[in-house]
Amino acid sequence: AAKRAKAAGDEAGKASPLSPEQLERIRKNKEAALQRLAERNVPPGFGESWRRQLAGEFSKPYFVEVSAAGLRGRRPPAVPWLNPPSLPPQLMAFVAEERKRYTVYPPPDQVFTWTQMCDIRDVKVVILGQDPYHGPNQAHGLCFSVQKPVPPPPSLENIYKELSTDIEDFTHPGHGDLTGWAKQGVLLLNAVLTVRAHQATSHKERGWEQFTDVVVSWLNKNLHGVVFMLWGAYAQKKGSSIDRKRHHVLQTVHPSPLSVNRGFFGCRHFSKTNELLKKSGKKPIDWRAL
Repeated sequence: AAKRAKAAGDEAGKASPLSPEQLERIRKNKEAALQRLAERNVPPGFGESWRRQLAGEFSKPYFVEVSAAGLRGRRPPAVPWLNPPSLPPQLMAFVAEERKRYTVYPPPDQVFTWTQMCDIRDVKVVILGQDPYHGPNQAHGLCFSVQKPVPPPPSLENIYKELSTDIEDFTHPGHGDLTGWAKQGVLLLNAVLTVRAHQATSHKERGWEQFTDVVVSWLNKNLHGVVFMLWGAYAQKKGSSIDRKRHHVLQTVHPSPLSVNRGFFGCRHFSKTNELLKKSGKKPIDWRAL
């Protein structure tokens, strides 16, 4: 009996809870494993400074299934506990499948153009769009922008018209490429980053909105004095959580021909933005540099 009692005591000792140090080590190991998974899943063309701050998203269930590997054409190691069978197809798995079946814009290497233009901490202005242009050779990863020689779409033409009355010496650049703004710290971010050809909003509610919400949230929490231009109800809803005491928010209707005459023309958002940047001690945007 004494031997059995001693054995039971020994077993109880072996079954004692882990020490705080061991639990902390396990936690750190789990975090490191998730970070390694996230690093493997970074999509192609994702800017380095943005990757450092946002890489955690790439290991989350809504994003991770095929993730970047889906765009690169290879499958990552299976991670069952991150991919419960009850979940719908994860974001990048969906995009990869869409590219097999349809023409999808923009091309894979241009989905994240907006992360390549400037350091994430150098963002001074944010213009929010809804989803990419769905015509051939239009979308290239910056909202409202099209690459040469594609003619500027109607909404961008209206933006240029407002600039011509708002900014001294602004003249139509003869093209629709807004890269010059993006390199100065103007984030041109669509809420949804891909679209099926000729089918507007065809990739909405698949996960992009969650990802771009995280982008806006990071800027909101980590930067100061950013000017957010929210044009139309969609952008205003997406920007509704922006801290107005920490940042500046300019709102008006969308520059679409359907609404432009209800407040976009005459809004003077571009000159107002520069006034706000100057008050914050930041260099204003040269809107003419296109």
